Amino acid sequence: MQILELELQNFRNYGSQRAAFDPNCNVIFGENAQGKTNLLEAIVYLSCGKSPRARTDREMIGFDAAEAVLESRALSRDREFRTRVELYRGRRRKMWVNQVPAKNSAALSQVYHTVFFCPDDLYLIREGAAARRRFMDTALCQLRPRYAAALAEYHRLYDHKTRILRDSEERPDLLELLPDFNERMVRFGAVLIHYRQQFAEALARYAARHHRECSGGKEQLEIAYQTVSSVTDPAEDIEVLTEQLQAHMESHQAAERASRMCLSGPHKDDLIITIDGREAKSFSSQGQTRTAALAMKLAEREIYQNATGEYPVLLLDDVLSELDPRRQEFVLNRIAGGQVFITCCEDDRLPVLLGGKVFHVKQGTISG
Repeated sequence: MQILELELQNFRNYGSQRAAFDPNCNVIFGENAQGKTNLLEAIVYLSCGKSPRARTDREMIGFDAAEAVLESRALSRDREFRTRVELYRGRRRKMWVNQVPAKNSAALSQVYHTVFFCPDDLYLIREGAAARRRFMDTALCQLRPRYAAALAEYHRLYDHKTRILRDSEERPDLLELLPDFNERMVRFGAVLIHYRQQFAEALARYAARHHRECSGGKEQLEIAYQTVSSVTDPAEDIEVLTEQLQAHMESHQAAERASRMCLSGPHKDDLIITIDGREAKSFSSQGQTRTAALAMKLAEREIYQNATGEYPVLLLDDVLSELDPRRQEFVLNRIAGGQVFITCCEDDRLPVLLGGKVFHVKQGTISG
């Protein structure tokens, strides 16, 4: 998978910009706040319809503009694709793949995949469960269109159910709607658990190897998927998971109504990460948690490659400057085989030594 060309109009601090990229390595350097991360954000957005930074599409439109345009020419599965997204302030976005309107983000995800790695990801282990769920969701939404559709529907149902529970004291009649919402949440929740378990199993296998190699064989990383207590084996068939989720939700009905909160479902799932048998979140050093995070990101890339036969586009956003020389070398020795984008500051010459194509970004303008 390769990004051949990228064109931006009124995206973040880019007015009108077009760039052609090297099929292997692209180094993007410049001072802070010049637009290096914005460039990578555009590449990610065109791969999945979601930003790794922004909460709303409006945040990505230039301050003085009413709309923004992102367009890429990409090579995937030995075919050339063109993807285009138009973002608007006052109405829904529009998307196209090869000039055919796309109904949802899943159409973009079927063109090319990205693995985005930024300094915040080095703290993935220490953050709350929401960060690790977001890590799983971002990967699976690109890999499995069915998962992306199920996740969107589950979030919609969760929001509706939360409003029903919240407003039930003033409107007790709303509680009559809960059985229908519960039944649909259980069905879509079982799909989420099914795919999360498969992803976590592959992640555990690949990440353990990367962590062992980076630590010189001294440490053992283990990753386990954790979901609701009634699910005895997340690897069971979806029908079994549905029944077990239903039992969990029924047992929590009284507590949900009393607290007016949604307490049952995979929206509280987590990845339990241990190093040498101790929970990494609480007991591991900063170096150990960074190594574990590196291993998980490299494992994500490997999962994509095994699923599609092609490496995803790897985007390293100022990560190398946050790592010591040993971990820098570890990462750089494992990024061959696919296209990579590396951002760095002007005084960081290490990525430039990798070769490929070098770009200079200054005030939303790319040269190189």
